[in-house]
Amino acid sequence: MGGEKDITVGDSTLHLSSGRLARFTDGCAVGQHGDTTVMVTAVGKKQNTQASFMPLTVDYRQKAAAAGRIPTNHLRREIRTSDQEILTSRVIDRSLRPLFPPQYFAETQIMCNLLAVDGCHDPDVLSINTASAALSLSDIPWHGPVGAVRVGCVDKQIIINPTRKQLRHSSLNLIVTGAKNDEVVMLEGSAEDMPLSQFKKAVRQGVQHTQAIIQGINDFRESHGKTKREVLNMVPITDEIEQAVRSLAELQLRTIFTDVDHHKISRDVAVQEVRGQVLAACAVSFPDTDSKIISDCFNTFTKSIFRELVFETNLRCDGRSMTDLRPITCQTDLYKPLHGSAMFQRGQTQVLCTVTFDSPGSAAKVDTISALIGGMKEKNFFLNYEFPPYATNETGRSGGGNRRELGHGALAEKALRPVMPSDFPFTTRLSAEVLESNGSSSMATVCGGSLALMDAGVPISNPVAGIAIGVMKQTDADTGEHQYHILTDLLGIEDYMGDMDFKMAGTAKGVTAIQADIKLAGVPLSVIEDAMQAAQLGKAKILTIMAACRKKSRASMKDNGPVLETLNITAAQRPQFLGPGGYNLRKLQADAGVSIVGEEDGKFQMFAPNKDALAEATERIQELLKDCRDHELEFGAIYNAKIVEIRDIGVMVTMYNNMSPALIHTSQLDTRKVNHPSALDMEVGQEIKVKYFGRDPANGRMRLSRKVIYSTATALTRTMTKPSTDTKSPWSSPSPLSEVKTTQETS
Repeated sequence: MGGEKDITVGDSTLHLSSGRLARFTDGCAVGQHGDTTVMVTAVGKKQNTQASFMPLTVDYRQKAAAAGRIPTNHLRREIRTSDQEILTSRVIDRSLRPLFPPQYFAETQIMCNLLAVDGCHDPDVLSINTASAALSLSDIPWHGPVGAVRVGCVDKQIIINPTRKQLRHSSLNLIVTGAKNDEVVMLEGSAEDMPLSQFKKAVRQGVQHTQAIIQGINDFRESHGKTKREVLNMVPITDEIEQAVRSLAELQLRTIFTDVDHHKISRDVAVQEVRGQVLAACAVSFPDTDSKIISDCFNTFTKSIFRELVFETNLRCDGRSMTDLRPITCQTDLYKPLHGSAMFQRGQTQVLCTVTFDSPGSAAKVDTISALIGGMKEKNFFLNYEFPPYATNETGRSGGGNRRELGHGALAEKALRPVMPSDFPFTTRLSAEVLESNGSSSMATVCGGSLALMDAGVPISNPVAGIAIGVMKQTDADTGEHQYHILTDLLGIEDYMGDMDFKMAGTAKGVTAIQADIKLAGVPLSVIEDAMQAAQLGKAKILTIMAACRKKSRASMKDNGPVLETLNITAAQRPQFLGPGGYNLRKLQADAGVSIVGEEDGKFQMFAPNKDALAEATERIQELLKDCRDHELEFGAIYNAKIVEIRDIGVMVTMYNNMSPALIHTSQLDTRKVNHPSALDMEVGQEIKVKYFGRDPANGRMRLSRKVIYSTATALTRTMTKPSTDTKSPWSSPSPLSEVKTTQETS
C-alpha cells in the first residue's frame, strides 16, 4: 500500500508519502514541509500524440480552504487562476520538462493541489519536489528525479529553505532545481543587487543541497515505484529519407545560415522555401511516407546544421562572435503627456516602455492566499508586459494576457523592484509593449523600463540592464566528451536551436534577477558560472550604452506629473468637507479629478494627476469651507441652541451663525424615552439648552445632549446640600469640569 520517506534538507525535513490518496493516477505523492502540505498527481496517456513536442500541462492550484479562508468574490469559490498560481506552474513545468525522453510525446498532466499552508513554509519549492516524487513513482517515462531548494541570504549568511519570516529580511530569493551529478535544471530568483561572487556561492550551495533530495526520492522509488512503461517511438526515419533530405537541403541551409544580410523574417522565409522544396521532392521519391515524418526529419537536420556551423566557424548566423552584442539604441521622453517613456532597441528586438503614476489607493491587490504566503497584500510598483502578434509578423488574438506574457513581465518586475525607493509615495505602473521581437524581449524590457523610470523622475538607486545568454552543447562521437559554447545576447533562432536561455539582470554592482530555461537534462555548474560571467560582462556594456542616453533619474518629476498634498481639515470643518453621507467629498473628487483618502492621524491625503487639478481642487475646498469657522466651544459647557429642523431621529440645531446644523438624537433629548421630538412639543425656531461633549474623532460631528441638563437639575434638587459634580458624558468621554457651566457662544 502506502509508503513514507523523510529527507533532511539543511535544517528542515521534507516528508514524502504515497499510496493513500488518488490511487487511480499513474503516480501520486504528498509532500510536507513544516505544516505546509501539497498533493501532486501525474497522469500520462499511453500513446504518443501527433505533436512534435512534449504536450506537458502543469496546473498548480492553491485553495482558500488550505489557509482557513473563504474566497472573497461574490460566488465564494475559486473562479480564475491567480497570477501566483500561473507563475508557480511555470516554475514546476520548467523543472520537469527537460527530463522527459526525446521521443516521448504522450499527453501528460501534472496537477498540484495545495492541501494546507502554514504561512511559514512556501509551497512552490515543495510542489517541485513532490511533483518529482510523483513522476518518479509513476510508470511514466522520465529521466528524473530532480530536487529543488530555495536559497536565501540573511546578514551575508546563506540559508537553505528559509521561512517566510527569514525571507522578509533576505537579500536573495532564489529557487534552484538540480539533477544528479550536481547539474542544474532550472534557476529562478531575485536579489537585492547582490555581487556576482556571492550569487555564484548561493547557486553552488543550492545545487549541493538538491542532491540529498534526489537521493531520497531515488530510494523512495526503488521501494515503492512502478516499472516504467516503454517509450513508443514514432515511425522511424529511414537512412534513405535522411540522406535525401541532407542532399537536397544541406548546401542551401548552410548558405542561409552564413548570410549575415538576412534578418529574422527573411531568414525564416528562406528556410520555409527550402522546406517546401524538400517536401515536394521527397513526396515524389517516397510516396508512401507521411509528410509529417519528412517534415520532422527536415527540422532535425536544420537544427543540426545550424549548431554545426556555430562550432565549425565560431561565428553566429548574423556574423557576430560569441561575445558580441547586437546594435543598441535608446531614446527617452518620447511623448510629452506621459509621466515617463523610453524606447529600447537591441538588434530587431524593440520595446516601448511607459511609466504611469497614480494614487496610493491604486496599488495592485494580491489574492488572499498569495498574500498569506508572500506576506504582501498589495503592490505599489508593478509591471505589465505585452507581446502582440505583430511583433513577429503574425496574426492572432491580442490582449488578455497569457502565461508567457505573465512570466516575462514578472521576471522584468523582479529585476527592477530592488532598485525602487521604498518610500516612493505614488503607485507606479510600468507598461512594456514589444513592438519587434527577435529574442530576449524580457531583458529588453528591463533596460527600457529602467530608462523610463529615470525619465519619469523615480529616484531608483541604480540603472538596471538585462541580457540573455545561450548555451549550445556538442558531444564528440569518438571520445564522448562534451563541449559547450556560450553565446552572449541571444537571438530568437539561437534560443530555438540552442540548449539554454539564461537571463540575468542587474546593476553595475550586482545581480537583481535571474532565470534559466534549460532544455537539457542538466547543465554542469561550471557552465552556469561561465554563463553568469558572460552575462556580467555583457550587462556592463549595455549599461554604458544606456548611460549615454540617460545616466540617472530626473531631479524632479515632469510638469505634468502627479502631486500629493496633505490636507489639514479641522474637526469643525470635517462635516462640511465630507457632506451628508460623504456627498461633498465624492462630488469634489469627481469634478476636480482628484483622489482623497483619510489618514490615521485624522488628516486627509489628496492625490492630483497634475498641478492644474491640484489648483482646481484646492480652490473648491477653500470655497466649500469658507464659512466653516471652528468656534472655540468648551467641553462640558451648556449653550443655547436653535432648532432648525425636526427629524424622526432627533432635532437639528445651530448654536451660532453659519454653523452647519448638528443632530441631537432622540436618546439625548430627555431623561424619558422619546419616540419623536413632537412628544416634547418641540418645533422649528425654538431655543433649547444643550450640553457640548466635543466632536466625534471619526467624522468631526458635534456631540450634544439635552437630557444630561435635566438629569443634573434633578440631582441638584434632590441633594440641595451637595452640589452635583457629575458631568459624565453619555458617550463616556471624560470631563475636566467639576461643575456645570452655563455660557453663551456668539458668532
